Formats: sequence, C-alpha cells, structure tokens
Amino acid sequence: MRRLALLTGCVLALALAGQAFAQGGQNRFRDCETCPEMVTLPGGAFTMGVPAGEEEREGVPQDLRGRSQPLRRITIAPGLAMSRTAITRGQFAAFVESTGHQTGEGCWTFTNTGATYEYEMRPGVTWRAPGFEQDDEHPVVCVNWADAAAYAAWLSRTTGQIYRLPSEAEWEYAARAGTVSSRFWGDSTASACEFANVADLTMANRLNLDRRPQFTFRCNDGHVYTAPVASFRPNAFGLFDMLGNVWQWTADCLNPSLDGVPSDGSPRLSGDCDARPLRGGSWSHVPWHVRAGNRTRGTANERYSFVGIRVVRDR
Repeated sequence: MRRLALLTGCVLALALAGQAFAQGGQNRFRDCETCPEMVTLPGGAFTMGVPAGEEEREGVPQDLRGRSQPLRRITIAPGLAMSRTAITRGQFAAFVESTGHQTGEGCWTFTNTGATYEYEMRPGVTWRAPGFEQDDEHPVVCVNWADAAAYAAWLSRTTGQIYRLPSEAEWEYAARAGTVSSRFWGDSTASACEFANVADLTMANRLNLDRRPQFTFRCNDGHVYTAPVASFRPNAFGLFDMLGNVWQWTADCLNPSLDGVPSDGSPRLSGDCDARPLRGGSWSHVPWHVRAGNRTRGTANERYSFVGIRVVRDR
C-alpha cells in the first residue's frame, strides 16, 4: 500500500508538473541546429487593443491616440509556436551564409542631440555594423520587412514546417500572456528594468538625454543599446523581450485602427502594405511606446537600428 501510495504520488506530481509546463507555454523545441528555439503557445481568447483611459494615463500624444481601438475579441487556436526570443545576429547570419541574401546598406539610427530623442538615416550602417557593439546573442537589427519575411521563408524551406511573421493579433496575445495591463508585468514603469531593455536612466545618463519621467523609465537596466536576448525576466508564456530591446515586424498591412481585425487572429492583408505594424517598443523608445497594446508604423523597405524579427511556426 505504501509503494502504491508513493507511485500514485509520483504520477500525480508528474501530471501536475506537466500541466504547469503546458499552462506556462513551456513546450519548447528547435527544428534545426541554427533554428530559433520555439515555444508552443496555449490557445485562448483575449481582448486586443487598449481600454479607455490607458493612453491618457500613459501620456500618449493626442494626435497618436486611437490606433489601438476599438477593442476586438480574438480567439487564438492552440498549437501556434513563437520564437522564445527575438532572432539573434547569429541566427540571421546563418540564414545569410546559407542563402547569400543581400540586405543592402542604410539604416535609421539613434542620434544624440544632447536633449532630444531623434533618428537619422545613415547610409553605411548594416545589420553587421549597426552603430553600436553587438555579438551573436544580441537581436539582429537594421533588417527591413522583406529581410524578416525572407528569413522566415528560409526557415520553412530548411525545416519543412511553415514559419512566418506573426500577425498583430498573435503578437499581442503572446505579449500579454493572459494579462490585461498595459505591460505584462503590470502598469508600472518603475519596475520595467526587471523585465525589459528600455530607454532608462542608464541610457539617459550615458548619452546625456532628458531624464524626465515622460522620456525615461525611472530605473536602470544596465544597457545603453541592445541587450543580449533573454537578459530579463520572461512573461507567463516563457517568452523573452516581448517588450523592449527591439520592435518586431508583423505580417499585417498597416491600418489606422483595429477596426476589421479578423477575430481568428489571422493577419490583415489589406490596407497600406508599403507600411507594416511594429510591436513591442525598444531600447531607445519613451515609456508610452513600450506597451502590449501599442502599435506604430514601420516603412516596409526601411531598416532601423531598433527593429528586429520574431517568428511563429504554424500549427
């Protein structure tokens, strides 16, 4: 009886551990040696967009409000997998080496004016030399939408699976990870540096930038530019850097609001396809940008030193 009780206890413990593993989105796998590690997401429904009052509380400029409305109820079917981190320089280099893909030169980079956050196009900057030091564990930047889509297509050819960029709805579902607050750790900006590489006091002090709360998170994350992926705490789905570090391209064409977003989470392929929604905020963007529901515009053929790639694998 004692042996049976012990066996039953072990079986129950394993079952509970397996249940927690699945609920936490920790079903991890890699389809090839140079492929990104993927996390299988649980299925579920969520409310996409930002509720009334969030943009006012966060200080979003008046002329930029309303892009994350109206609220939409979205259902994500189980089985979708997302890369655990943004795609790294090392992973992107394996793609370039295999395919000979040419990204060209020229990238929008951060410019220190001594007072404001501004960006300029620098012709000689590339993903290999983005204007600051990186290694193969940092997220790749200075890649445009076509570069990101080509990387996902290469993963598909390499693995025989279907890889692609996430839709806006899939991205937001994964970023929220069951939460309804403005950030997956809550509404606070003061605790951001536990979870994300953001425009913080480290950056402001090093570059002599405006330290007021509307421009700078009131914490120190220890990084001026990009950080190695998975340097901070993950969200409840086991995904790292869903907010901060680098913005991430999505599959959708750009639309001015969430009106018309498909309820099954699929991408919207109508609208302005010369522009694509960017999600997540970055190492150089002010606090109101770094929110799960925030949407911003990226010109599809442009490259930015604060924008990278995250992929999903279809069911």
